[in-house]
Amino acid sequence: MKTIKIGMLGCGTVGSGVWKILTERQSLLEERTGCRFELRKILVRDLAKRRPCDPPATLLTTNAAEILADPEIDIVVELMGGVSPAISYLTKALEQGKKIVTANKRLLAERGGEIFRLASEREIPIGFEASVAGGIPILRAIREGFVGNRIEEIYGIVNGTSNYILSGMTERGIGFEEALREAQGKGYAESDSRMDIDGDDAAQKLAILIALASGRAPELKKITVEGIQKITPFDVESAKRMGFVIKLLAIYKVRGDAVEARVHPTFIPKSHPLADVGGIFNAIFLKGDAVGPAMFYGQGAGMMPTASAVVSDIVAVSRVEKESWRIRPVEARYLPPDDLVTEYYLRFSVVDRPGVLAQIASSLGSHEISISSVHQYEQSVDAKVPILVMVHAARERNVRKAIEEIDRFESVLDRTLAIRVERL
Repeated sequence: MKTIKIGMLGCGTVGSGVWKILTERQSLLEERTGCRFELRKILVRDLAKRRPCDPPATLLTTNAAEILADPEIDIVVELMGGVSPAISYLTKALEQGKKIVTANKRLLAERGGEIFRLASEREIPIGFEASVAGGIPILRAIREGFVGNRIEEIYGIVNGTSNYILSGMTERGIGFEEALREAQGKGYAESDSRMDIDGDDAAQKLAILIALASGRAPELKKITVEGIQKITPFDVESAKRMGFVIKLLAIYKVRGDAVEARVHPTFIPKSHPLADVGGIFNAIFLKGDAVGPAMFYGQGAGMMPTASAVVSDIVAVSRVEKESWRIRPVEARYLPPDDLVTEYYLRFSVVDRPGVLAQIASSLGSHEISISSVHQYEQSVDAKVPILVMVHAARERNVRKAIEEIDRFESVLDRTLAIRVERL
């Protein structure tokens, strides 16, 4: 039986899960693959630190060279996180001809082009399934299952923390801050959860999805990103009354010779399968020109789901001698944010005065924005009157200009909230 020797960089939560699967399910893996997978060395920062797993002390090292320079190690598995020193370790591993597996979404989103190009030049397999949506095999599906498709659209709920918060607001009517504290208390959100609620984590994952769908290197800086902090229970209830649910979506669309790439809170129809994805779960809905619509659903984070994806990559790259998948050197043309055309939900907070709605409607009309419906509510305790306006598909540039003008009106008391609408 062939033995595949593995060097692992990092042994935190996910690394411990990988250790558990490779050791506790060794017989199952051998039976299914015909290979023995042996962890030869594990890089850690502190030899004395307590870990969720308990590997033999002889496997642990603080010297990366014991893995990167070992000619017997076939696969290097990077589970450290962050960009540095992970980028240098993976570069050295590829230069040594070693196959690599990584779960590092930030590294791939920011510097993936370098890694993909080097792996492509040397025809070395690279696995990165665990970098997006944990245990959901979406990347392998795009690379292999849909290889004959042009992926035209992707809509992803790819951040469990933000989805848990919005689910709590939707299902139990609690506010954003309460939902966030609850997520932190249950371990679903870090004490500093800005990456999640600001949309940056989802944007990193979207950059990787776009690289797979387009065959071009990730370009994180070209993705439009907005977080969920401004969403209120009032907005959530308003969405429900109008037949929608609010989700933080990662969106990719092909638009002629350009692509759209954006992450933001989105109104989606309650009838769509993505609307039912609650709690910490993730889901990716895509459309291929041959396969049509398809949806993938499952746990997007956690020790064992993510470790499962890492082990699947270890097995996959062990079976491939030369990588045939390529990243094209040309960059995609991203549609400028101002040129986006979509429907919008607009929430205005105004004084209760005759003529205010007419003034708002006039401003929208002057910017070529057509109103589809208006919902006006009773005055609240702070003397504000919320006016909700749904508009037909309009150019983002025009919507922004109209909002800037309207927010200067004396009768408008707060900054206007705009949420994009996707009919999917």
